[in-house]
Amino acid sequence: MDTNLKVTLSLVAIAIAVLAVVLVVNRDGGDDVPASEVAQTVVRPDSHRLSSAADGKVTVVEFLDFECEACGAAYPGVERLRAEYGDRVTYVVRYFPIASHPNAFNSAHAAEAAARQGKFEQMYVKLFDNQTAWGHKEQSQVETFVGYAGELGLDVERFRADIASPEVDARVRADAEDGQRVGVQGTPTFFVNGARYEQQPTYEALKKTIDDALAR
Repeated sequence: MDTNLKVTLSLVAIAIAVLAVVLVVNRDGGDDVPASEVAQTVVRPDSHRLSSAADGKVTVVEFLDFECEACGAAYPGVERLRAEYGDRVTYVVRYFPIASHPNAFNSAHAAEAAARQGKFEQMYVKLFDNQTAWGHKEQSQVETFVGYAGELGLDVERFRADIASPEVDARVRADAEDGQRVGVQGTPTFFVNGARYEQQPTYEALKKTIDDALAR
């Protein structure tokens, strides 16, 4: 075997080894979580539920970022589905703030701070209804969220303290860590009865998936 061939084969072997490492490093999260555990990971006992089905037959989970434009685009369809199905479907919201969005964490903190005063759903609606007003601004929008808290009748001083608290931050990050564990990489990401929803998050497509689940 001549020297050039030996060098070529060595380079090929190194390239294959590097590619194998890259594939392992870049492998989708969630592969390490058995399918039987995914449903338990995407919904925790303390997860925020916008509705709860008595029969527990269908559970829809959304990992979202309140500043995400795609989440904002999906929101009207989700609200239409919530109005249509009511308590026939359990609808769960999980935080998954995207670090590149300037107020992703602040808005999640605002929702969690409102939850601590029993107003999670109201703040969820307020944030999405006004997303274009506060979203994608480099400066902090905390004072805007404090204004929303006042409009919702919350104890503003308590809200202000909670939004900056390490406990609220830990709660938000725990949701995001669960998302990463089951392979969430962007928002919105939906799960229906523990199975990842792979289609576009349109009203029509989500409705069909929910109807199929209800019919089983």
